[in-house]
Amino acid sequence: MNSTSEYAINVAIVTNSVSILVCLLAAILVFGLQLHKKLVYRLALYQAFAALAFSLAQMLQIIMVNYQSNPEIYDSICIAIAFSVMYCQWMKLLFTMWVTFHLFCFAVLHKNLKKLEVLYIMTSLLIPTMVASIPLITHSYGYSLVGGCYIPVYDNNGTLRVAVIETVVLWDGPSMVVLLAASTAMFIMVMKLAHRVCWRLGYEPITDGDQYCNALKQLLPLAAFPIMFFIFFIPVFVYDIYYSFITPTPKDGLVISTYAFVMLWSMACGLTLIVHIFVVQLPVWCRRRHNVGEIINYNNDPTVTLGTASCTNSATRFSLPTVSMVLNDCKS
Repeated sequence: MNSTSEYAINVAIVTNSVSILVCLLAAILVFGLQLHKKLVYRLALYQAFAALAFSLAQMLQIIMVNYQSNPEIYDSICIAIAFSVMYCQWMKLLFTMWVTFHLFCFAVLHKNLKKLEVLYIMTSLLIPTMVASIPLITHSYGYSLVGGCYIPVYDNNGTLRVAVIETVVLWDGPSMVVLLAASTAMFIMVMKLAHRVCWRLGYEPITDGDQYCNALKQLLPLAAFPIMFFIFFIPVFVYDIYYSFITPTPKDGLVISTYAFVMLWSMACGLTLIVHIFVVQLPVWCRRRHNVGEIINYNNDPTVTLGTASCTNSATRFSLPTVSMVLNDCKS
C-alpha cells in the first residue's frame, strides 16, 4: 500500500465516522420530536438515511487494506462493496432530484405533491438496484489503488479500460444532468419567489395566516440539499474527468481532497437536517410559549393582553369587547 492509499483510508475513517454519527443524531431528533409525521421532515430524513447508507458503504472500503496480499479472497468482497457504493450514491442522487422537484412544484406551480411520496421512495430504492447491476453483469467492478472498490478506469498496465464509458454513462453523465436540471429549477424558483415577495410587499400585506407562506417557510430549508449536491459534486466530477482522461497517477493532495469531498457530502446532509429542525421548529416552539403567556394574562385581564416570551418581542394586544360591555354601552 502506498502513502496515498494510507492517507485516503485515514481520511475515510474520520469523515465517515463523523458522518454516521451526525446522520444518526439527525434521525434521532426527527423521531424523538415526532417530526416524522410531517412530509417536509420525511423528505429530509430520506436524504439523511441515504447519506448514512453511503457512509457505511464507504466505511467498508477499509476492509480492502490488505487486498494486495490475497486478491483472490478479497475480489468477491470488493465487488459487493463496489455494488453497495454505486447503489447508495444513486439513492442519494435520486432523493436529491425528488426534493428539488417537490420544491419546484410547490414554490413555482403551487402544487402540493405529497401523494407522490411513495413514488419518491420506490424509484429511489429500485432504480439504483438496476443501475448498480449493470457493472455487475459486465464484470466491471474491481479494485484500484486510487479509487478503491468501484469501477477501475485503468488496468494493471496503466492502460485505459473500456469500463471508463460505464463510469461516464452510469454516474458522471446522469449526475451532471440532474445537477443542471436542479440548478435551473432552483434559479427559476428563486426568481419566482422574489417576484412574489416584491409584488406582495407592494400591494398586499404578508400575514402569518397565509398558509402558502407558512408551508413555504418549512419547505425552503430543503433547498440546502440540491445546493450541497452542487458544491460537493463539482470537485469530484472534475477529478473523475482528470483521472480518467488526463493522467492515471493524480497527485496525492488531489486524491485525498477528493475523498474528503465525497465523504463530507454525507456529513453535510445530516448537519443540514439538524439545522433545518432548529431553524423551522424554534420559532414554532417560541410562538407556543408566547400563546401560553397570552392565555394566562387574558384570564387575569379580559381587556388587555400583554404577551411576552423570552424568544419574541413583547407585544400588546387588545381583545374584542365582551357582550356585557356592549350591553352596558347601549344602555348608557
